[in-house]
Amino acid sequence: MITIKNLSKSFGSLTVLQNVNAVIEKGECVSIIGPSGTGKSVFLSCINGLLTPDAGNVFIDGIDFYDKKTDINKMRERMGMVYQSFNLFSHLTVLENITLAPIKIKKIPKEEAVKKAKELLNMVSLATKENAYPDELSGGQKQRIAIARALAMDPQLILFDEPTSALDPGMAGEVLAVIRSLAKQGMTMVIVTHEMNFAKEVSNRVFYMDCMGIHETGTPDEIFDKPQKEKTRAFIMRLKTLELRIDSHQFDLLAHMSSIEQFCVKYNIEKKRINKSQMVFEELVMYLLKNHFTETDTPGIIVTIDYAEREKDIVINVSYGGKTSDPFAGTDDDDSLGLLMVQRMSKSAVYENDNGKNRITVTL
Repeated sequence: MITIKNLSKSFGSLTVLQNVNAVIEKGECVSIIGPSGTGKSVFLSCINGLLTPDAGNVFIDGIDFYDKKTDINKMRERMGMVYQSFNLFSHLTVLENITLAPIKIKKIPKEEAVKKAKELLNMVSLATKENAYPDELSGGQKQRIAIARALAMDPQLILFDEPTSALDPGMAGEVLAVIRSLAKQGMTMVIVTHEMNFAKEVSNRVFYMDCMGIHETGTPDEIFDKPQKEKTRAFIMRLKTLELRIDSHQFDLLAHMSSIEQFCVKYNIEKKRINKSQMVFEELVMYLLKNHFTETDTPGIIVTIDYAEREKDIVINVSYGGKTSDPFAGTDDDDSLGLLMVQRMSKSAVYENDNGKNRITVTL
């Protein structure tokens, strides 16, 4: 669908991209990761014409985007763009923000555009906000509206430029859930992101950008678990991960708590945060064993603890099967006191069900 050949872009004496080559197929979800300042956003902007490259070509379905004969505005109608800063019109309602471009640019009848907008609002779980103004929405809600606005143009491709970087963890989860849904539907997407776990989960391929271009590319497993190049390995290792499994009601709690402490000490995490991590782990796992699984079940609980050296966040992910149930819904009985404590001590504590798999994400 997209073919990039020998793309180069400089700003004065600063070369940001040099002879970049890539192919993105229809239906792929490609995540772009890498250190700040390595040209990730510039790369996206060259794909959709916000920036004109100094050299090279971008082909969309075989059409040269930068050929003088090409109608760039028509080409842009094929792709949506979602920015980190939302870019909603503050004087327009949510519904008006979504319908403006389809009516003005694509000349779609207003009634048809409104119908489509309402369907999209329902898809992003904001059907009740159609008459609200952007200033009345949270950051996560604004970004979901921005996604709905991009989809209203029926794009063949959506580009996301760090869509969660301006959001706190709880709001980021709302947006990532929508993008996951689009990936399952086969939408072609290119996502610049610092959300490493999300990139690993949702992507078909990952581009690691450094050294003025795409330094390494591969499947999520190849990039995150078996990177071939030293710069990629150094970047990936900045995100530290501990994985714990609970396959029995009689699991060794003390051994797991010790593993958490050793993991945190290794990366110089202070004692207070170590205690919090252990408490969250214990409360969540013990609650699930008591309330979600019977004594004869094999729990199959997987807990990953991620520590991002740059952001200093500790993220505890708990994945498990079985029935769909939100442990944070109706936390008003004695069994739920521990869950209330988890919610109060964390930056965010979110439950979601993804294709039959339960997931709890707690950020400390």
